[in-house]
Amino acid sequence: QVHVVESGGGLVQPGGSLRLSCAASGSIFSINTMGWYRQAPGKQRELVASIRNGGTTTYADSVKGRFTISRDNAENTVYLQMNSLKPEDTAVYYCRVVTFALFWGQGTQVTVSS
Repeated sequence: QVHVVESGGGLVQPGGSLRLSCAASGSIFSINTMGWYRQAPGKQRELVASIRNGGTTTYADSVKGRFTISRDNAENTVYLQMNSLKPEDTAVYYCRVVTFALFWGQGTQVTVSS
């Protein structure tokens, strides 16, 4: 079993920054891809950013230039640095970990509002 735990969400004003963290633990041999998804009320869950174990990154067009994904392979941890936040970034952010199977965290709320 693999456990995935996110942290770092909260309330921030437009233009502000937040840093999300996600740690995977348990029966992990190796992790292929770690990524962040988000789901706003009434909308489908969408990819925000992902990073492969070799360091290749993928970003949604809506966050390019504002968000940065990184990972610590030794700690099985992935981070999402979010800058210049906008109200439309408000959502529950989920961490996804791909090892021998696919695992999701419970989500962390990010609210961007004045």
